Amino acid sequence: MMEYYIDASYRSLNKKGEELCGDNVEYIKTEDGCIMVLSDGLGSGVKANILATLTSKIAVTMLMEGSTIDETMETIVNTLPECKVRKLAYSTFTIIKLSDNGECYMVEYDNPPCFFYRNGCDLPIDKVERHINGKTIYESNFRFLPGDLLTVVSDGAVHAGVGELLNLGWQWDSINDFLRGMSQKKFARDIANGLLEVCNTLYDGKPGDDTTVLAIKLQPVKYVNLFTGPPKDSTLDWLMVDILHRAPGMKILCGGTTANIVASHWKKEIQIDLSGYSPDSLPPVGHLEGVDLVTEGLITLSRTVDYLREYKTFSTAITQDDGAGILARHLLYDASHVNIYAGTAVNPAHQNPDFPLSFNIKLKIVKDLVKILHSLDKKVVLDYL
Repeated sequence: MMEYYIDASYRSLNKKGEELCGDNVEYIKTEDGCIMVLSDGLGSGVKANILATLTSKIAVTMLMEGSTIDETMETIVNTLPECKVRKLAYSTFTIIKLSDNGECYMVEYDNPPCFFYRNGCDLPIDKVERHINGKTIYESNFRFLPGDLLTVVSDGAVHAGVGELLNLGWQWDSINDFLRGMSQKKFARDIANGLLEVCNTLYDGKPGDDTTVLAIKLQPVKYVNLFTGPPKDSTLDWLMVDILHRAPGMKILCGGTTANIVASHWKKEIQIDLSGYSPDSLPPVGHLEGVDLVTEGLITLSRTVDYLREYKTFSTAITQDDGAGILARHLLYDASHVNIYAGTAVNPAHQNPDFPLSFNIKLKIVKDLVKILHSLDKKVVLDYL
């Protein structure tokens, strides 16, 4: 039976001149899924940030503890009454309670209606209008299928371009057309980034309102298992090879010693690929039957971290065909979950063997890799051998 995971990503733009965002997203894991709340505080700046944060934290905490939406709404309404001058709610919100099996419960209160797509097409969601404490909410229960996209935005997205490039803003229907074209992109992060970048462009880089995008997909779990460095005790080489043999998904070896240990146990030869190699490039990649990629260790891992950082910062495609470029693409596009097995044997060529483990250069780079992968919404487990 195929495993699935909830791929959720959100990003925000602050209103021009404000240090704090008046929108807030809370995300909390549950035993069988997660609860997400996107809240939009009235106005902007510190006050809006406090109102949005209070609203989202109240909602996610109460629902996590089993409260009903009626109880949650009552608490929010009593805690944050409406503005007496403009008769507007102090904070609007969208609540999503999603299970790993795809069952979704959603509550919308005064935020723009959500966007939902399946196979590149709009999919209407049946909503029930309810009135709680004088407030109108819309409840819906529906099922996510793998590949479906649900996107929630604050009203800053709908207003993007007002007074700049568009007289009336971007408008819901135009956002819907744009998202429909993006809905089959692989990861939620790419969709959230793409939509927010357009909003920022329409605002001419000077957002007139706080703008937040939350994108959610249900994805099949895809594992990449990366082994680098031999175990501290050579008598445990067999354990590393056994873990490699049983690991689900893609298998990658980083480091000549690591690859030679596996090749020796499996009684197979490593074939070095010298095509396109030059003295100025990274060490060449290798091929070993039963493994998806073999690379050099320290230099390749360091360059992989650099490539991923550039991708995250500038959204530049990783096109290099060296070992680091190939590894970075596997980690980006072929992995939802990354298992890293780092051997703690010290390579004297890298440092003094008498230095403590915390000074191990390769392990520092491995930790940098874990950090950048976390920031790219990958689920990462690091084990030492």
